Amino acid sequence: MIKRFVMAAAVLTTLAMAPGGASAEPTYIVGAGGTYRPFEFETPQKELTGFDIDLIKAIGKAGGFNVKLVNSPFEGIFAALNQGDRDIIISGLTITDQRKQMVDFSAPYFPASQVIITAPNAKIAGLADLKKRQVGVVASSAGDTAVSEELGRTSSAIKRFDNTPLMLEELYRGGVDAAVGDVGVIKFYVKSHPEKPFSLVSDAKFKPQYFGIAVKKGNKVVLDQINTGLKKVVADGTYAKIYKHWFDDNVPTLPQQ
Repeated sequence: MIKRFVMAAAVLTTLAMAPGGASAEPTYIVGAGGTYRPFEFETPQKELTGFDIDLIKAIGKAGGFNVKLVNSPFEGIFAALNQGDRDIIISGLTITDQRKQMVDFSAPYFPASQVIITAPNAKIAGLADLKKRQVGVVASSAGDTAVSEELGRTSSAIKRFDNTPLMLEELYRGGVDAAVGDVGVIKFYVKSHPEKPFSLVSDAKFKPQYFGIAVKKGNKVVLDQINTGLKKVVADGTYAKIYKHWFDDNVPTLPQQ
């Protein structure tokens, strides 16, 4: 009987080990939306790609876990996490006090501030200079809120659009003098259209915001692995490499890990 027990224990130990004698890494199901370019979007082959996708893969490698990506509609992404259908969600999620009541966030991984984009000779140095201009925003976005606070919600200077590409196309055609939107989306648009000479302008009135990776509340094991991996990819230059690929050379300094 003792011999059988020892043999069974040995078999279980072997199954729990990866080739080479190392413990097998866990695989976590990662939910990400597929419509927020350049953070996560689908290729023509229906595969998820983007800054967030490259980053979570790198974090997993550095943090000791594998990822299985699942395209997850944003409107149900928090429910999928809390119901246990996803282990991790990464989908351009702004860290807010309200969301902290529902999930636990990793350390910040991307500064998700707003930015003003203008034609190069527009002579716009900040929000105050938009008062006598036509300015585009995406309706109900953080950019809309910032501009409305500066100019007034019903200001005739504000032109609202359904999405960022429409807003930027209007700017390119001269239909508006400037536009305000998410810095990551706008930086990617500028990088993807080098023939369009835009300028980017910040303003101290834009409230600092950051994206975070979320896990189910109380899931400290997975959260610690994510934070460990994030810290490593920032330190070894992997984060900077991914950032430069999707945006530009102005790699941000993240808050202390």
